[in-house]
Amino acid sequence: MLREAVFIQRNTARWQKFEQELDVRLGAGKAATNPDALSEMFIQLTDDLAYARTFYPESRTTAYLNQMAGRVHRLLYRNKREDAGRIIRFWKTELPLLFQSVHKQLLLAAVFFGLAVGIGVISSAHDENFYRLILGDAYVNMTLNNIQKNDPMAVYKSMGRADMFMAITFNNVRVSFYAFAGGLMTPVMTLWILLQNGIMLGAFQYFFYERGLFLTSFLTIWIHGTLEISAIIIAGTAGIVMGSSFLFPGTYPRREAFKIGAKKGLKIIVGLVPVFIAAGFLESYITRLTEMPDWFKAAIILASAAFIAWYFVIYPIQLVKEFGYNSEEEYQESNI
Repeated sequence: MLREAVFIQRNTARWQKFEQELDVRLGAGKAATNPDALSEMFIQLTDDLAYARTFYPESRTTAYLNQMAGRVHRLLYRNKREDAGRIIRFWKTELPLLFQSVHKQLLLAAVFFGLAVGIGVISSAHDENFYRLILGDAYVNMTLNNIQKNDPMAVYKSMGRADMFMAITFNNVRVSFYAFAGGLMTPVMTLWILLQNGIMLGAFQYFFYERGLFLTSFLTIWIHGTLEISAIIIAGTAGIVMGSSFLFPGTYPRREAFKIGAKKGLKIIVGLVPVFIAAGFLESYITRLTEMPDWFKAAIILASAAFIAWYFVIYPIQLVKEFGYNSEEEYQESNI
């Protein structure tokens, strides 16, 4: 085994030459120029990276080589046509492995959101006007009127199904995108958005609880809310991942760490698209069917919760145990 200083001294000139060539290619947009040279460069860098990972796993040298190998890989495959299996692999393996690497951030987002819900509940319990401040007088008065008519969930029947589906899905995407984009540079704005939505949910649920309608509201609202609230928390995770990558770059240069964090966050948002659509569909077409039996409503809620728990938490852990990948990056490297 070479001492790290000797390893660096022997290879610095070659690495600097590679870096200069990459800068020229990226600047000129010559992604496909001389692919044989790029392939050879990639082989040499991955050989060096494998050695560094073996003997200097926590070194800045290892992080630097990983960054360089990633740049070459992106150049090599920038113009490669994606096969149909690539989409399947994204949902089946790549995205779950990404979530496995951000479970701590997911837990942080969920706990913070839960605390915000608690603030909404406690504030509403101590101030009878708090939910009016949060939900708005128009909504509260409309719902009180619906309660008097013995149809407290009538708001979900007030709009055409198709129009409601488009409006709600767009709103879910908008809120989740804001939660992600709020992580630009720092996670502060992301946490603020989670705080706002959590307080609103707490005030909303307490409003119905105070009127003896908690179970009625729960079994109706959470038909779509299970997926919708989960998506907001997961989008908050994406913002935390991006923001913390800038604040805490680790062994990477700050700019490179931010690029990696932003890419991970964007993949998370893309992964939420089916959840947005499903939540919008449930709210527009199913939630309005308030005459459904309670057991059927509960079954939908439990199925939605089970899916979220399985796909975003349990399945990623199972993949790591099955294949031994510790991250999405290791999976991609093994499938080059």
